[in-house]
Amino acid sequence: MSSKLNKNQLEKFSRQIILKDIGILGQKKILNSRVLIIGMGGLGCPVAEFLTRSGVGSLGIVDHDIVGLSNIHRQTLYDEKDLGKLKVKAAKKKLVGINSKTKISIHNFKLDKKKFIKIIKKYDYIIDGSDNFETKFLINDISFKYKKFLVTGAISKFDGHIFTFDFSNKKDPCLRCFYQEETISDDILNCEYEGILGTIAGIIGTMQANEILKKILNIGKNLNGYILIFDLLNLNFRKVKFDKRKKCICN
Repeated sequence: MSSKLNKNQLEKFSRQIILKDIGILGQKKILNSRVLIIGMGGLGCPVAEFLTRSGVGSLGIVDHDIVGLSNIHRQTLYDEKDLGKLKVKAAKKKLVGINSKTKISIHNFKLDKKKFIKIIKKYDYIIDGSDNFETKFLINDISFKYKKFLVTGAISKFDGHIFTFDFSNKKDPCLRCFYQEETISDDILNCEYEGILGTIAGIIGTMQANEILKKILNIGKNLNGYILIFDLLNLNFRKVKFDKRKKCICN
């Protein structure tokens, strides 16, 4: 990448470049960043949109699903013209229209261990927008193995929560340290059964994008070792600390 931002870049990103914690140097970091988003649903859509708008240089998006009518109320990159289309292809079209300079790589498959290992080396930051614990634990485990920075989000009804895991730091816990796999059910993440207010997806997804940008820029406080819990019906917010479990993969 050129050592200087061109006139178009200076104007496009002027409102964030002017921030003293970002500036020209920070914008260059964003332009050089490589982010992978797993799940292009209610969380993945706002994450992808705001990272693209911020100027992230390379964005990978993973999903195997097609756009359905029930998706549109919360999955912000799709409209009625996208019904029946692959989510990754519909999303890429919208994202390219937002910022043609962001390189969008689509991965149209259901994530498994082999496929994830094949692509994870191409990215520095991982965002988990999945809706089931099997996938969340897989993302956690492989991100830990390859020492990536991971932001995990989940939503249900009027609630959401976010974790960040910096797996380059061996002192911090992982997702398995918080959840007891055998005691949880995917029903609590399933919008079909539990329901979800569309705005909740937008709020939590945007927060996930915010945590990635902070990490890229190395600014502010992080959530390593904490879960940030949102009750957006009653406007209650909690940040709860949790520790490593002795018999966990992250030890």
